[in-house]
Amino acid sequence: DVLIATVAATLAGAITYLAQMAQWAAIFGGRGRDDEEGSSPVALVLMAVLAPIAALLVQMAVSRAREFQADATGARLAGHAQGLIGALQKLERANAAVPIAGANPATAHLFIVNPLSGRALLRLFSTHPPLEERIARLRGLRG
Repeated sequence: DVLIATVAATLAGAITYLAQMAQWAAIFGGRGRDDEEGSSPVALVLMAVLAPIAALLVQMAVSRAREFQADATGARLAGHAQGLIGALQKLERANAAVPIAGANPATAHLFIVNPLSGRALLRLFSTHPPLEERIARLRGLRG
């Protein structure tokens, strides 16, 4: 689990580093007026903007996949998924009754439940899959 997280973080860091290099290349590219070779500054700027976002999305997707794998492993070790389903439902009810106010996206991965679940765009960048989806997958393991 730690190895996968390390690889995902390293990949995201490498993509971000390449994007920063593209940003500096766009600024200080050294293209002359008659220079037909080299890359387009527009493409370099687009890469500098979009690559870190893509890296973050990959890292979050890996994190969500690990969460699903942890659920499946927990259900397998327990011998049945019902106990984990009940625990997740209890967390879901508690989170709905007392929502986490002022949650910071930078610390969202430290929570058991997703503190940012109410915001649609932030769900894309969430480290946690929605509890409903986790419960549905666990029910699928049972059947």
